[in-house]
Amino acid sequence: MGNLLITLIIGLVAGVIDIIPMILQKLDRYSIISAFVQWLVVAFVIININFGVEGWLKGLIVAILMALPIVILVMKDDAKSVLPILIMCSILGSLTGYIGDKYVR
Repeated sequence: MGNLLITLIIGLVAGVIDIIPMILQKLDRYSIISAFVQWLVVAFVIININFGVEGWLKGLIVAILMALPIVILVMKDDAKSVLPILIMCSILGSLTGYIGDKYVR
């Protein structure tokens, strides 16, 4: 399988994992679609960026940094959602980086 396809699959899986709780909470479809697309993009960035750290740490850093604009926007209306967002980004970002380093390249 090509690297781009593996990256896409990793992003799809991370996106699905992220939106399952959102669907269960019956959040609006724009928020759900936004979160899903965010993970497609984040996976691509995590897997294709290189700044000399372990894959899991790279994933953690990139996912948290890319989530900051969303966190700021969400904080305005729902401050209690910030911690779950950051926890999910930490877990999925670390896993994305780890799996990406293991299977891509």
